[in-house]
Amino acid sequence: MKVRAVFLLCIAVLFALTPLMLPSFDGYDPEDFPVQILRPAVQPAGYAFSIWLLIYAGLILHAGYGLLQRHSDPGWDRPRVALMAAMLLGTTWVAFAEDQPVAATLTILVMLAAALVAVFRTGRSEFWLQMAPVALFAGWVTAAAGAATGVTLGGLGWLPDTTAAVVCILAVLAVAATVQLRLGRVWPYGFGVIWALIGIVVANWSVNATVYWTAAAGIVAMIAVTVLAARH
Repeated sequence: MKVRAVFLLCIAVLFALTPLMLPSFDGYDPEDFPVQILRPAVQPAGYAFSIWLLIYAGLILHAGYGLLQRHSDPGWDRPRVALMAAMLLGTTWVAFAEDQPVAATLTILVMLAAALVAVFRTGRSEFWLQMAPVALFAGWVTAAAGAATGVTLGGLGWLPDTTAAVVCILAVLAVAATVQLRLGRVWPYGFGVIWALIGIVVANWSVNATVYWTAAAGIVAMIAVTVLAARH
């Protein structure tokens, strides 16, 4: 168990350093797609990505505390392998994202699967250091995977930009609502999804009414689901 705890902390630190690989990255390059969409509708406003600072800090705290205080605790050890896989895939995603968006999108979908396995295996006895960081990470990756898929569908010309955005927002909501209801009172997961939806609303303000109102309705729906899950 202690070896896994050590590896988890090392990978969490490595994951937090991945932005240094692409310091100016602000989304997939439109020139890497057959259909060049300068500003995909499903992509949140730039400020929304600042949540990564909180996610990185939370994952490092989770891994560090787990190593120092809970390295032999089965409840802390259970999600480690899946969480390591998710973070390693996140590091790989950065490598693909610069010029291989399709590979990057496939990678983030697998990353999402690993993150969801991790959150379902995470205990709740020490909520803020144990569950909250993993849940926030999984919530944001749920939304990010949807956004990446929407950008890719539009860029490949498989769907019009607005249609791709709406389809992927609805898909994110379906997955997120199902996960949140299973997680119950683990509200940081829902918060991660809601934060992304707010970013989409801001990005489409006075630009794309269809996507704006879809994301706005999604925020209301996700808040309702998160509250309902907490009560039950």
